Amino acid sequence: MDRMSPLSAAFLQMEDEQPGTSLAISSIAVFAGPVPGQEQFRATLAGRLPLIPRYRQKARQVPLDLGPPVWVDAPDFNLDYHLRRTALPAPGGDRELATLMGRIMSARLDRDRPLWEYWLVEGLAGGRWALISKIHHCMVDGIAGTDLYRVVLDPTPKPGPGVPDDWQPKPEPSTAELTLLVARDLATLPWQTTRALAGTVRHPRTLGRLARDAVRGGVAASTALVPTRASSLTGELSAERRYAFARSSVADVTTVRHALAGTFNDVVMAAVTAGFRALLQSRGEQPTRHLIRSLVPVSLRAPGEESIRDNRVSAMLAELPVEIADPVERLAAVRALFDRLKAEREAEAGEVLLRVAGHEPFLAIAPGVRLTWHLPQRSITTVTTDVPGPRQPLYALGRRCVEMIPYVPIAARVRVGVSMLTYAGRLAFGITGDYDTAADVWTLARGIETGMAELVAAARRDGQPAAPTGQPAAGQPAAPGGRRTAGGSRNTSSR
Repeated sequence: MDRMSPLSAAFLQMEDEQPGTSLAISSIAVFAGPVPGQEQFRATLAGRLPLIPRYRQKARQVPLDLGPPVWVDAPDFNLDYHLRRTALPAPGGDRELATLMGRIMSARLDRDRPLWEYWLVEGLAGGRWALISKIHHCMVDGIAGTDLYRVVLDPTPKPGPGVPDDWQPKPEPSTAELTLLVARDLATLPWQTTRALAGTVRHPRTLGRLARDAVRGGVAASTALVPTRASSLTGELSAERRYAFARSSVADVTTVRHALAGTFNDVVMAAVTAGFRALLQSRGEQPTRHLIRSLVPVSLRAPGEESIRDNRVSAMLAELPVEIADPVERLAAVRALFDRLKAEREAEAGEVLLRVAGHEPFLAIAPGVRLTWHLPQRSITTVTTDVPGPRQPLYALGRRCVEMIPYVPIAARVRVGVSMLTYAGRLAFGITGDYDTAADVWTLARGIETGMAELVAAARRDGQPAAPTGQPAAGQPAAPGGRRTAGGSRNTSSR
């Protein structure tokens, strides 16, 4: 039995507070070649289950919030329940795939079962097929979720062998047993807290740095208390979602970076800013300053921690400069914005909060952690998350994965969210919208593509030659040091 971290528990509880809302994350992996049979696909996934213990566990709430929810073995686990199969209507293009994605992600995962589903989708144009992975945010963040592809898929066309499996579910604890276990944890918590504090005190420089960063970041993050200007991008949400996506390439981002300066994150956020500008204008709204404040997740994972199945993120708040029409000036403004946010240490303030939360009684800190992540959702316009995916091609039963497209959930009053994912030299933008109030998600998608094309054109006018395509490593590596911003990419000069 494993305890959820306070942040993972907050994602579960936030969903409870919003009837009908699903806080599952997702992505689409598109494959070339014939679609595999259901039994063939089932056998392959069954051979990987020992490598993903969470896939055979379910979440249990602890009585009276005495502790965070816990992961327990699902005694009635049935793999067939989690493997779904469907087909697109003709012609099986982007629009049909996006419509299906919106419908799948509108439904909540069953809390009485392990919180994931895989959908095998037939009928894509060009003889392709897709795999949609749907996983609750309380189980993984964007980086850990994307890393699961390295477990489920193969690095070469030759399918890898399955893993020996002798799994037998441990007996599920009764409510009384669960309460006693949590009471025992509470009894030992003061000793654990004292030990953790003693370790920190032995390193006064580290303690001082954390304190300074927390104060500086807390002051900067206080802007979350200031409401954003009213626009059609915020308001009440329905339970259903719309979805769209846009495409670019790592090579295009590299071309822009080399000619116009900035990080990988700066360039993609400038393109997203252009997309929101186009969306507002299409709705007859003036794109002015301080109109779009984005929640930007920041990974707290150290290099090599991608495979830890948990949530390890903080966040920054970024006011996107949608008022700037010139693409080069817009990129410069985005670059200055993220340079300032890094200097203000907003993400570090969140990191300190989560460290403290891990050593306090859950009953005491749960409302605070939930409020910390719930409050910004009522004073932001959107969420934008950027995750680095696999740099080398992956395969399923010998079929090559040709692209990966991400999905980010939206909640509270945020009607539109954007996620970005790199894979094998490709870059995809996934746009999630509220079904009733964001029927124009494809306008945002096209605006992002246009914004990127404008940056590439400006870079080439400045004498930067086109970067060769098909170089998955270009612009991808994240150098040690620095924070990963927008959910995954490091906000340093290398990314």
